[in-house]
Amino acid sequence: MDIHRVYRPLLRRSRRRRMQRFAERFRPDAATRILDVGGTAFNWEFLAERPEVTLLNLASGDEALPSRFSRVTASGVALPYADASFDIVFSNSVIEHVGDLEAQRAFAAELRRVAPRVWVQTPARGFFFEPHLLTPFFHYLPRRWQRRWAHWGTVWAWLTGASREQAARFVDGTRLLDAAEFASLFPDCTLQRERFLGWTKSYVVVRD
Repeated sequence: MDIHRVYRPLLRRSRRRRMQRFAERFRPDAATRILDVGGTAFNWEFLAERPEVTLLNLASGDEALPSRFSRVTASGVALPYADASFDIVFSNSVIEHVGDLEAQRAFAAELRRVAPRVWVQTPARGFFFEPHLLTPFFHYLPRRWQRRWAHWGTVWAWLTGASREQAARFVDGTRLLDAAEFASLFPDCTLQRERFLGWTKSYVVVRD
């Protein structure tokens, strides 16, 4: 099963609210140049505005894109752009997948470098529900237990049919951040919190 088909209907309401907050804060228009690192056109469906968006990912996508979008294949830890090449850099639920803390530092530095205005979101490690594995409390376990049990003990693995090796790689490729770590990666940004039932669900850093 394509896990994104499961995620997408569940995400529509929360992503609409998130993108509305982004629009209220940054006021993009048709002339605004945005670099979306690790994203797709999905988030931008929820904006009434139509800025110019460059989607940068490790692999090239095959979805048809409206003319205001462009697609680039590159790594977020080594962006192929000069300083301040864009008006806004945007990244949603990506920094937790780029590697260890050093890779996350490099990723954050690159985002801050290529645009004067920054909007970056990541799931909160302290939230009880692990959003990638679709399983509550699993991410609180020691990493060695997560590797061992992820292929049969998570909703994500049940839906995708992931093997033990695939599940272990998925676990090793995800490093959730707490508020202090995330803020330290973006020292010139303001940390905001998205909440669900009183819990901090995710963090957003903003520089505008």
